[in-house]
Amino acid sequence: MNFQFSETQQMIRETARQFAREELAKSVIERDEKEEFPYESIRKMGELGFMGMMVPELYGGAGLDTMSYVIALEEIGMVDASACVIMSVNNSLVCWGLDAHGTEDQKQRYLIDLASGRKLGAFALSEPEAGSDATNQRTTARRDGDFYVINGTKNFITNGSNADVVLVIAATDKAKGTKGISAFIVEKGMPGFAVAKKEKKMGIRSSDTVSLAFEDCRVPVVNRIGEEGLGIKFALKTLDGGRIGIATQGLAIAEASLEAAIKYSHERKAFDRPIAELQAMQFKLAEMATSIEAARYLIFNAACMKDRKEPFGAAAAMAKLFASKIAVQCALESVQIHGGYGYMREYHVERFLRDSKITEIYEGTSEIQRIVISRALLQ
Repeated sequence: MNFQFSETQQMIRETARQFAREELAKSVIERDEKEEFPYESIRKMGELGFMGMMVPELYGGAGLDTMSYVIALEEIGMVDASACVIMSVNNSLVCWGLDAHGTEDQKQRYLIDLASGRKLGAFALSEPEAGSDATNQRTTARRDGDFYVINGTKNFITNGSNADVVLVIAATDKAKGTKGISAFIVEKGMPGFAVAKKEKKMGIRSSDTVSLAFEDCRVPVVNRIGEEGLGIKFALKTLDGGRIGIATQGLAIAEASLEAAIKYSHERKAFDRPIAELQAMQFKLAEMATSIEAARYLIFNAACMKDRKEPFGAAAAMAKLFASKIAVQCALESVQIHGGYGYMREYHVERFLRDSKITEIYEGTSEIQRIVISRALLQ
């Protein structure tokens, strides 16, 4: 399989790298400490075409492939995991879902602004009692003439307090089980829709994560995505693509951890020589580099399968399972290599460790990825 970058992809990589290291890096520690959303940076990412990379130009996107998206996301994530997940959710979960399943009217009203970065999107599936068991939806959507009346609570919603548009999964007919769940487009400002609790998090603190409350929220029927009953299929298919994004986030954190460890190992001396000359350190770096390359190829494989329109769910699950694991491992090793300084915020690596853990949890825990993979093997 040829993973050689095209001239366009090389340009995307350089543009994303320059933006991340010149724009995001200068405020990343401060924003993490203050839990500040990177409003201006996200706006600029939209102008660069990073917020709707796989959406056709007709609908405000960049019209690029999944590989190009992964390349850009990796560079953003190496500097700022929070900006990375904001970008990932808008691209993989919101824009892709609308592009693949939205009506022409929905694309004109919502997708163009979302893909161009003029507006931001969120994806609301998780609930207090519907995390890994996404089918256990307690949020309901009752048909009332030309509207649906939505009631319920969603939690752990990335971009939730800053999103202009939220894709909401809700039960329209509980008697039908998984076939009675549907998907809706809800706009900020619709009566009955409110942002509730903002979470205080261990990592990705510059990204907002909130609960959303729906109390007799009236959503027009024309805002339903597809037919009634599409909801779970829509959500799970969308999450397949989202897992490529989160796998890339994990890869990026691992790479940043390795890069920091190499730099520090040249600067730090012990026993009258740089610790880079100590075999114990060399072996740590070698293991990190090898696992990073393995994760990269799993991600590239899943991205290529998606671009070829092949079934890619298991490949995406493999990529996320492995990349999230090595994100945590590499961040932990980087802290260890830094010694006491690794525990201090000015060296970044403690942030890499805090940011890494969530990649094993959101958009499907590692346990769920193993279920997806095993089912594909045994079917």
